[in-house]
Amino acid sequence: MEQPQYLIDTNVIIDYLGRNLPASGMNFMNSVIDSIPVVSVITKIELLSFNTAEEHYRILTDFIADAIVLDLTSDVVEHSIATRKNYKTKLPDAIIAATALANNLSLITRNGIDFKNITGLNVIDPWNL
Repeated sequence: MEQPQYLIDTNVIIDYLGRNLPASGMNFMNSVIDSIPVVSVITKIELLSFNTAEEHYRILTDFIADAIVLDLTSDVVEHSIATRKNYKTKLPDAIIAATALANNLSLITRNGIDFKNITGLNVIDPWNL
């Protein structure tokens, strides 16, 4: 199996599944999704917490079932603490950034501003490819 390269943020999954990305973003995400999507446990919580129609919820649960969900580890916790201290980041964003950093993954997100200046974090915005 190919080594994962990307961690996908919640907003990207929602727009990808809703086909709300530009064509270049959809093409990029198709290739990322084809090689098994990787998400943070925070993204799983956010996605499955939505109050939505049963058919949409089923799509979200199917997506998560097919994904690799990276849980909180000691390394992620330590990276989260450092991120919160150094960048004053909201806790969910700090955990997502820390998950990417601890696992040497690029973060795919629409909210690059939330992650700017975090040293060592590579951010990809599929709306601006």
